[in-house]
Amino acid sequence: MSLPVPSVQAMVAAAGGAAARVPARYLRPEVAADAVVAGDGEAAIPAIDFQRLLHRETSHDESARLHEACQEWGFFQLINHGVPDDVIEGGPGQLEGYGQLFVVSEDQKLDWADLLHLYTQPPHLTNMRFWPDKPDTFRSTLDAYSSAVKSVADRLLSIMSKNLGLRPEVIANRCAGGGVQSVRMNCYPPCSEADKVVGLSPHSDADLLTLLQVNEVHGLQVKRDDGSWVPVRPLDGAFVVNVGDVLQIFTKGRYRSVEHRVVVNAERERGCPLQHSTRRASMRR
Repeated sequence: MSLPVPSVQAMVAAAGGAAARVPARYLRPEVAADAVVAGDGEAAIPAIDFQRLLHRETSHDESARLHEACQEWGFFQLINHGVPDDVIEGGPGQLEGYGQLFVVSEDQKLDWADLLHLYTQPPHLTNMRFWPDKPDTFRSTLDAYSSAVKSVADRLLSIMSKNLGLRPEVIANRCAGGGVQSVRMNCYPPCSEADKVVGLSPHSDADLLTLLQVNEVHGLQVKRDDGSWVPVRPLDGAFVVNVGDVLQIFTKGRYRSVEHRVVVNAERERGCPLQHSTRRASMRR
């Protein structure tokens, strides 16, 4: 059970923009001392072409690149994924009524963010009282988006399974049987002390696989073995995909679930409109 906390969006709106005074519970001055590299060239996370994965003439080479990305980075950007623009653009955007998860203490440091977390599959876990009433198209657009992204995730898991020398269905059957599909919408308002707050605390995902849609305001960072943080510079129309803890455990560490975080912008709101996660039913938390 998560404790209630104030809406960051409401605080920013009340201040007329980026909040002039940031409450102490959000301040983490140590963030400014962290090493952050450029995140381009050889330091950029790999880009994987989904259509090349599916095409018989190119699938071998592109599958090898996917395998390497999962081993070395645990992250990649997926281009040419085939999810129509109207499905992505029609997905839920700004919503009021966000909160935070896993707030267990009044002394706990808080993220400079609001989020909305919803279960979309299986139907018996979908608690409609948490779903927004507005806009009227919210449910239909979210259902369409979730279905399209699930199809992409299923194909990726099949290819990963073959890359590991297994039958295509093995990862899905063993790690996502009766699986839960969930989406999370994250909002990171601008902050006057952006270098002293964190939009999303460093963590790894306790899931099988996560597909993330991000906007043009950079903020997602991936931690490397040397302790430095690499900014993810999103490619136009791409999904950012990362390996979760379940997949790392299943592969005995061959595929890596790595620590990542989100930093905020001093002037512009950053959003992850939709984050789609796959996990086993028994892992619901």
